This record gives sequence, structure tokens and C-alpha cells, in this order.
Amino acid sequence: MNPTLTSSPRRVTIVDVARHAGVSVASASKVLRDAYGVSEEMKERVRASMATLNYRPNAAARGLRGKTFTLGVSVPDIDNEFVSALVEGILSVTEPTEYEVLIGPAGNASSSQAKVIDAMVDRQMDGLILFSPYGSADRIAEIAGSTPTVVVSRHGASRVYDTVVGDDMLGARLAVQHLIDQGHERIAYITHSDGDQTDPHSPQRVRERGYREAMSLLGLEARIDVVPSTWSRTGGTQAARTLLARDELPTAVFAGADVAAFGMMNVFGEHGTRLPADVSLVGYDNTSVAQLRPVSLTSVDQDASSLGEHAAQLLLERIDGRSEARHVVITPRLEVRATTGEPRRTDGAAD
Repeated sequence: MNPTLTSSPRRVTIVDVARHAGVSVASASKVLRDAYGVSEEMKERVRASMATLNYRPNAAARGLRGKTFTLGVSVPDIDNEFVSALVEGILSVTEPTEYEVLIGPAGNASSSQAKVIDAMVDRQMDGLILFSPYGSADRIAEIAGSTPTVVVSRHGASRVYDTVVGDDMLGARLAVQHLIDQGHERIAYITHSDGDQTDPHSPQRVRERGYREAMSLLGLEARIDVVPSTWSRTGGTQAARTLLARDELPTAVFAGADVAAFGMMNVFGEHGTRLPADVSLVGYDNTSVAQLRPVSLTSVDQDASSLGEHAAQLLLERIDGRSEARHVVITPRLEVRATTGEPRRTDGAAD
């Protein structure tokens, strides 16, 4: 006996929506595209039919007509509280609109980031938000020439794309100044050593310059101590082990990012190194985990959610036709908590 063949349900089309709403296909298409000149009554009728019929527009077909109503967000990884808060800020702006946001974890290599970004461009996404992308400004400008683009957390203005950044020089100075005010002189900085180390516009290079400048201006140039690692829990783990292997531990560490600080906290705890009695620790990003009472990490807050909100708003404006570039700088602040204090004392004197 031959098996019974069943066909899959037919996909609902814009023709079905138009027939259900009692309007022309052209009118239904205008509502779908949010085109100019469509009455509110027409919009309500067509959208009600779309909901009733569970109509899902074909993204590829929409792309051929002009818009796909998709926005691409390229991030290095999703295992980072800061990235999560950034995305939440983006979604808070885009959710009331017809745009769908697609997240692309792009890794920390130029090649993997280029692959993800190229895939977004190839799929004709209406706009891109690139978080701290690697690659030259010329390459980013080339992308922005074909697709509206906003760059987040990469310094350096452009005439062809918008930027949103935290003031990383100021943020680093706030961290160092706080530690020096506590009496510290031997302050190590954990840098992020992945990617292009010659790119002066990356947040890791700008924060490092802020650290070096603050140490020099406060008379501690000879004490500058930059530890190469990565801004990840694994990187923080490795950095802590590097410091603990030294003959003498610095009295304070500026971890460069909360996620690295968390890795350091785990290793310090395993070795009985107390915070802040043995070493003070400062993070960057003021993530939700840093604010938990058991963690209570002193951290620089650059307001990730606000960065995301500004980026999404700028991108929507770009898509709507704004041509002049805009550049937003968020002023950071330091949140002092339990991981920083006076330096440990030896021989009855402050270190």
C-alpha cells in the first residue's frame, strides 16, 4: 500500500492578505513597506488581516523590492554582560518598529568579523550596527557606502557612518585616579591583546593610553605595568595567574573590563588573595554582575544600554535618509564598591 502523501500548508501571500482586507495588492504592499500616503484606516485593516492570516513576509522578496526590515548587529561574542546590555538598549528602540534585529557573534579575529559582516550585507539588511569592529576605517566606510552603518565603541569619526562611544580616555583616568587617591602606586593594567594591536581607535588601545597618561601625569611613569591578556573570563584567569607568579603582587589592578575582572576574582579567591586587603581591583562596564552584593566590583560605567539606544536611533535616522554623520560620546562615571581600598601594609607602613 502506498503511503499517503500530505502537502505542507501553502504559505500565505500578500495576495491573500489583500483579498482578506478587501484592498488592492498594491495597497497591501504599501502598508507592508510602510510607504507614504497610506491612511491609518487602511493600515489597520491590512495589519489586522496579516495578524489573522499569520502572514509572514518573505525577506528575500522584500529585499528585491527595496527593504528587508532587518537590522544586523555584529558583536565579538554573546558571553559578555556588556554586550547583553548593549543589545537590550538596541531592542528598546527597535521593538516598536517593524524592524527585526539579527545578532551575529563575529569573534575576535578580523577574518571572522569580516565574514559575518559580509553575510549581513549580502542578505541586504537595511542597516548595520558594528560593535568595536576590527579592520581599517576605509573598509568600514566601504561597508557604510552600501548599507547604513553605525559603529559602536570604536573611536574615530567618519563622514560616511555614525559612531557611538564611551569616553575611554576619561574612564581609564577615573579608574587610575581613584586607585592613586586610595594610596596605590603599583597599579597594573590588563590590556586586550586580540585583534590589530596597531589600531589606535580600538577601546583597548584608548583605555591603555588613558592608563599610561594618568600614571605619567601623577608622577608614576616608572610604575607603568601593562599585562597583555584578553578581556574575557579566560583572559582574566590567565592575567591573575601571571601576576600571582611574580615575586611581588601589585597592590592594585585595573582590569580593563568587568568580564576580565571576574576571571581574576576567581583565581584570587582560589589562592586566598583578598580583595581589597591584598589587592584592589577595578573593572570597566559596570555590568549587572558587578553590582551584585557578593561581587561588589568597583567599575567604570559607560552605560551600555544608552550606547545601544543611541546606536539604534542613529541607524533608524540613517535608514530614513539622514546623510550627515553624527558622533555621540557617552561620559563615563566610576562606581566605587568593595573591591578597592587602601593598599596593603608592610612593615607597618603603607605600600
